Amino acid sequence: MKPSSALLAVFTVFCSATATAQTTTPAHGSAPGMDMEHHVGSETDLPSTAAFQAADQAMMSAMSGIQYTGDADRDFVAHMIPHHRGAVEMAKIELKYGKDAKLRKLAKDIIAAQDKEIAFMNQWLAAHPAQK
Repeated sequence: MKPSSALLAVFTVFCSATATAQTTTPAHGSAPGMDMEHHVGSETDLPSTAAFQAADQAMMSAMSGIQYTGDADRDFVAHMIPHHRGAVEMAKIELKYGKDAKLRKLAKDIIAAQDKEIAFMNQWLAAHPAQK
């Protein structure tokens, strides 16, 4: 998969999760579409929904727990790692519960691409220690 295809795949997964999140009213002070409280009808009782909600919550918590340093490169990488981990987790949920063959292939491609990018970003962080 070309890098632009991988980015498109991640963007598609992220937009799907964001569209789902936008079905509820955002909490005071939160960004639109980032409210992780999903209480919509009986479909929220499905195991896949609970798994996606947990993955969303973990990703958002991990991203919001990282302090900004003022170093754009370091901040980008530090925040993209949990974002990519969230994409991998959502793709694994698709593989566990999803039925559509094309989406399952997309999920496998996302996992492969994101795992490589996470490894690259971790190596980059190790090679570029934070300035004190």
